Amino acid sequence: MQTDLAVISMMLVALCGCGYHVAGSATHIPANVRTLTVPLFKNHTQAYHTETAMTQAVIHEMNTRTRYRIVNTDDPSRADAVLRGTVLTQTVAPLTYDPNSGQTSSYLVTITAKVTLTGADGRVLYSNSKFSFRQQYQSTQDLSAFIQEDSAAVRRLSRDFAQALVSDMLESF
Repeated sequence: MQTDLAVISMMLVALCGCGYHVAGSATHIPANVRTLTVPLFKNHTQAYHTETAMTQAVIHEMNTRTRYRIVNTDDPSRADAVLRGTVLTQTVAPLTYDPNSGQTSSYLVTITAKVTLTGADGRVLYSNSKFSFRQQYQSTQDLSAFIQEDSAAVRRLSRDFAQALVSDMLESF
C-alpha cells in the first residue's frame, strides 16, 4: 500500500514539474502589446494562394480569440508587435481508399510553417521555426487538384491551421 502511494506521489510530482514544453517557445506577451500587424505570409511551396488564405485565417482567429487589435499597415513599426509567417512545406497524401471504386476517400494534409511574433523593440515574443500542422480531410474530388482548385478546402485547412497556431501562441509557456 505504501509503495503504491509512493509511486503515485512520484508520478504526480513528475507531472506537475516535468518541464514539458511544446515545440514553440513563447515569453509572456507584455501587457503593453495591444496592436499587431500580420503581413502576408511568405510561401516557399508550389501551392497556389495558400499563403493568402492562411494569413486571412490567422488575422480572423486573432481578432476573434484574443484581445489584440489587428492593424493593417505597410509600416510594421506602427504596431506593438508583428506576426510574420512563412509556409515552408505543404504535402497532400492519400490516407484511405474507397474499397468499391479504388478512389481516395480521405487524405492527410501536412503543413510546416515558420512563425515569429516580434515586439516593436525587436524582442521575440513567440517563435516556432517548424510549426507543424496535420489534418485529415475527406476527399471530394481528384487528390491532385485539391490544393490548386478547391478554394473551400484551402479555406477550411487555413482556418484549422490558424486555430492551432493561435492556440500554440497563447498556450505556450
